[in-house]
Amino acid sequence: MIKLGHNQDELAKEIKARSGINFNACLHCRTCTNSCPFVEGMDYAPNAVIRLIQLGQEDAALKCSTIWICVGCNTCCSYCPMAIDIPAVMDGLRHKAIEKGVKIAEPDVLNFHTEVLNTVKKYGRTHKLEIMMRYKLKKMDLLSDMGLGLNMLKKRKLDLTPSKVKDKKAIEKIFQKK
Repeated sequence: MIKLGHNQDELAKEIKARSGINFNACLHCRTCTNSCPFVEGMDYAPNAVIRLIQLGQEDAALKCSTIWICVGCNTCCSYCPMAIDIPAVMDGLRHKAIEKGVKIAEPDVLNFHTEVLNTVKKYGRTHKLEIMMRYKLKKMDLLSDMGLGLNMLKKRKLDLTPSKVKDKKAIEKIFQKK
Protein backbone atom coordinates (compact mmCIF):
# COMPACT_ATOMS: atom_id res chain seq x y z
CA MET A 1 0.00 0.00 0.00
CA ILE A 2 1.29 3.48 -0.89
CA LYS A 3 1.46 5.82 2.08
CA LEU A 4 1.02 9.51 1.45
CA GLY A 5 2.96 11.91 3.64
CA HIS A 6 1.08 14.22 5.96
CA ASN A 7 2.41 17.22 4.05
CA GLN A 8 2.22 15.78 0.56
CA ASP A 9 1.22 18.99 -1.17
CA GLU A 10 3.54 21.20 0.87
CA LEU A 11 6.67 19.22 0.04
CA ALA A 12 5.89 19.13 -3.67
CA LYS A 13 5.08 22.86 -3.74
CA GLU A 14 8.24 23.75 -1.83
CA ILE A 15 10.57 21.69 -4.01
CA LYS A 16 8.89 23.02 -7.14
CA ALA A 17 9.37 26.59 -5.85
CA ARG A 18 13.01 25.92 -4.90
CA SER A 19 13.92 24.21 -8.17
CA GLY A 20 11.57 25.95 -10.59
CA ILE A 21 10.86 22.52 -12.08
CA ASN A 22 7.50 20.90 -12.77
CA PHE A 23 8.52 17.37 -11.82
CA ASN A 24 4.86 16.28 -11.86
CA ALA A 25 5.29 15.92 -15.62
CA CYS A 26 7.46 12.86 -14.90
CA LEU A 27 6.21 9.78 -16.75
CA HIS A 28 8.30 7.45 -14.56
CA CYS A 29 9.67 5.89 -17.72
CA ARG A 30 13.04 5.39 -15.97
CA THR A 31 15.00 6.96 -18.83
CA CYS A 32 16.76 9.14 -16.24
CA THR A 33 17.69 6.05 -14.25
CA ASN A 34 18.92 4.17 -17.29
CA SER A 35 21.11 7.08 -18.39
CA CYS A 36 22.58 8.01 -14.98
CA PRO A 37 26.27 7.11 -14.72
CA PHE A 38 26.09 7.05 -10.90
CA VAL A 39 22.83 5.12 -10.39
CA GLU A 40 24.62 2.05 -9.06
CA GLY A 41 25.68 4.03 -5.99
CA MET A 42 22.20 5.41 -5.31
CA ASP A 43 19.68 4.02 -2.86
CA TYR A 44 16.73 5.35 -4.90
CA ALA A 45 16.61 5.78 -8.66
CA PRO A 46 16.23 9.43 -9.77
CA ASN A 47 12.59 8.93 -10.79
CA ALA A 48 11.91 7.23 -7.43
CA VAL A 49 13.10 10.38 -5.62
CA ILE A 50 10.63 12.37 -7.69
CA ARG A 51 7.95 9.88 -6.66
CA LEU A 52 8.90 10.32 -2.98
CA ILE A 53 8.33 14.06 -3.36
CA GLN A 54 5.02 13.51 -5.15
CA LEU A 55 3.88 11.26 -2.31
CA GLY A 56 5.01 13.72 0.36
CA GLN A 57 7.62 11.35 1.78
CA GLU A 58 9.81 14.15 3.10
CA ASP A 59 11.94 12.09 5.52
CA ALA A 60 12.79 9.47 2.90
CA ALA A 61 13.56 12.09 0.25
CA LEU A 62 15.77 14.22 2.50
CA LYS A 63 17.63 11.32 4.11
CA CYS A 64 18.37 9.34 0.95
CA SER A 65 21.86 9.03 -0.53
CA THR A 66 20.65 9.76 -4.05
CA ILE A 67 20.31 13.51 -3.54
CA TRP A 68 23.98 13.64 -2.52
CA ILE A 69 25.31 11.21 -5.11
CA CYS A 70 23.75 13.13 -8.01
CA VAL A 71 26.55 15.23 -9.50
CA GLY A 72 24.32 17.35 -11.71
CA CYS A 73 25.88 16.11 -14.94
CA ASN A 74 22.50 16.57 -16.69
CA THR A 75 22.72 13.25 -18.50
CA CYS A 76 19.29 12.34 -17.10
CA CYS A 77 17.54 15.48 -18.27
CA SER A 78 19.18 15.37 -21.69
CA TYR A 79 17.46 12.01 -22.25
CA CYS A 80 14.23 12.75 -20.38
CA PRO A 81 11.26 12.85 -22.80
CA MET A 82 9.71 15.56 -20.60
CA ALA A 83 12.99 17.51 -20.23
CA ILE A 84 12.73 17.50 -16.43
CA ASP A 85 15.80 19.06 -14.82
CA ILE A 86 16.32 16.38 -12.18
CA PRO A 87 19.62 17.84 -10.89
CA ALA A 88 17.74 21.05 -10.02
CA VAL A 89 15.22 18.98 -8.05
CA MET A 90 18.07 17.17 -6.25
CA ASP A 91 19.65 20.54 -5.48
CA GLY A 92 16.39 21.78 -3.97
CA LEU A 93 16.23 18.68 -1.78
CA ARG A 94 19.87 19.12 -0.67
CA HIS A 95 19.22 22.73 0.34
CA LYS A 96 16.13 21.73 2.31
CA ALA A 97 18.02 18.88 4.01
CA ILE A 98 20.80 21.26 5.07
CA GLU A 99 18.31 23.85 6.33
CA LYS A 100 16.47 21.22 8.37
CA GLY A 101 19.73 19.85 9.77
CA VAL A 102 19.15 16.40 8.31
CA LYS A 103 22.19 14.17 8.69
CA ILE A 104 23.90 13.92 5.31
CA ALA A 105 23.55 10.36 4.04
CA GLU A 106 26.90 10.52 2.26
CA PRO A 107 29.38 12.05 4.73
CA ASP A 108 32.18 12.42 2.17
CA VAL A 109 29.95 14.07 -0.40
CA LEU A 110 31.48 17.54 -0.09
CA ASN A 111 34.85 16.22 -1.30
CA PHE A 112 33.13 14.49 -4.20
CA HIS A 113 31.18 17.58 -5.25
CA THR A 114 34.35 19.68 -4.93
CA GLU A 115 35.99 17.37 -7.47
CA VAL A 116 32.98 17.77 -9.77
CA LEU A 117 33.29 21.56 -9.60
CA ASN A 118 37.05 21.35 -10.18
CA THR A 119 36.52 19.53 -13.48
CA VAL A 120 33.84 21.99 -14.57
CA LYS A 121 36.20 24.85 -13.73
CA LYS A 122 39.03 23.16 -15.63
CA TYR A 123 37.17 21.92 -18.74
CA GLY A 124 33.78 23.63 -18.69
CA ARG A 125 32.18 20.19 -18.38
CA THR A 126 32.36 17.27 -16.01
CA HIS A 127 34.96 14.61 -16.66
CA LYS A 128 33.63 11.67 -14.70
CA LEU A 129 36.77 9.56 -14.83
CA GLU A 130 38.91 12.36 -13.40
CA ILE A 131 36.29 13.11 -10.75
CA MET A 132 36.27 9.52 -9.59
CA MET A 133 40.05 9.15 -9.67
CA ARG A 134 40.73 12.34 -7.68
CA TYR A 135 38.01 11.53 -5.16
CA LYS A 136 39.33 8.00 -4.66
CA LEU A 137 42.89 9.35 -4.25
CA LYS A 138 41.76 11.78 -1.54
CA LYS A 139 40.06 8.93 0.30
CA MET A 140 43.06 6.66 -0.27
CA ASP A 141 40.58 4.02 -1.42
CA LEU A 142 41.63 3.18 -4.95
CA LEU A 143 40.49 -0.41 -5.36
CA SER A 144 37.23 -0.86 -3.42
CA ASP A 145 34.98 -0.29 -6.42
CA MET A 146 37.37 -0.93 -9.27
CA GLY A 147 34.83 -3.34 -10.78
CA LEU A 148 32.23 -0.58 -10.97
CA GLY A 149 34.70 1.75 -12.69
CA LEU A 150 35.69 -0.88 -15.22
CA ASN A 151 32.03 -1.68 -15.85
CA MET A 152 31.31 2.01 -16.46
CA LEU A 153 34.25 2.20 -18.89
CA LYS A 154 32.98 -0.88 -20.70
CA LYS A 155 29.50 0.65 -21.03
CA ARG A 156 31.06 3.89 -22.28
CA LYS A 157 29.75 5.85 -19.30
CA LEU A 158 33.27 7.21 -18.68
CA ASP A 159 35.34 9.04 -21.27
CA LEU A 160 39.10 8.54 -21.07
CA THR A 161 39.76 12.12 -22.16
CA PRO A 162 37.75 15.17 -21.16
CA SER A 163 35.73 17.20 -23.60
CA LYS A 164 36.33 20.93 -23.26
CA VAL A 165 34.26 24.01 -23.93
CA LYS A 166 35.78 26.57 -26.24
CA ASP A 167 34.67 29.67 -24.35
CA LYS A 168 36.91 29.46 -21.25
CA LYS A 169 36.08 33.05 -20.28
CA ALA A 170 32.41 32.14 -19.79
CA ILE A 171 33.43 29.34 -17.43
CA GLU A 172 35.79 31.63 -15.51
CA LYS A 173 32.94 34.11 -15.12
CA ILE A 174 30.77 31.45 -13.48
CA PHE A 175 33.41 30.80 -10.84
CA GLN A 176 34.16 34.47 -10.05
CA LYS A 177 33.25 35.52 -6.54
CA LYS A 178 30.90 38.46 -6.34
